[in-house]
Amino acid sequence: AASWQREPCASWNMANPVVNFETSVGTFSAEIFADKMPLTAGNFLSLVKDKFYDGLHFHRVIKDFMLQFGCPFSKDPKNTRNGTGGPDPNSAFTVNGDPMKRDKEGSIPDEHTAKLSNEPGTLSMANAGPNSGGSQFFINTVHNSFLDFWDKSAPDSKHPVFGKIVAGMDVVKKIESVPCDGNDNPKTPVKMVRVFLA
Repeated sequence: AASWQREPCASWNMANPVVNFETSVGTFSAEIFADKMPLTAGNFLSLVKDKFYDGLHFHRVIKDFMLQFGCPFSKDPKNTRNGTGGPDPNSAFTVNGDPMKRDKEGSIPDEHTAKLSNEPGTLSMANAGPNSGGSQFFINTVHNSFLDFWDKSAPDSKHPVFGKIVAGMDVVKKIESVPCDGNDNPKTPVKMVRVFLA
């Protein structure tokens, strides 16, 4: 199957939205778990609708770990502030049609409710500590169970999963294999051309 075609997935919920990620090296798609993670999914889907992610670059890629994305400073792939940005402070988003607001840092509360493990192909919120997630997320390329909020082996790493790749995992693996500099930033930038609802 072509990388843009949906792969069979037993857990795929037709009621959940699917989002396409068109990158400079190919396209992949992910189911967003709006049913199990409404707050995190609502935040992400509002950013997609606002075209927040279009034109950004993957700023942190670590083979056999994950790909990190979503910092607004990464429009310039070599910006030294990559990895530190997020949505505007106090900006609005919706959860199931209900209006919500990000905090004064542009962050949302951690949604530690559904026990969805950081398995290969899952999308998980990046953060800098409790309740600090905003726009940045990562795609697990291996099973990073130590990042699960209920795993006690790394008590300071709690990253809620809010989606899973349903097509184009070959593109994710291609991005994972790009050569990177000492800061895990791809030497040849990988651009997110656009992110949109399927």
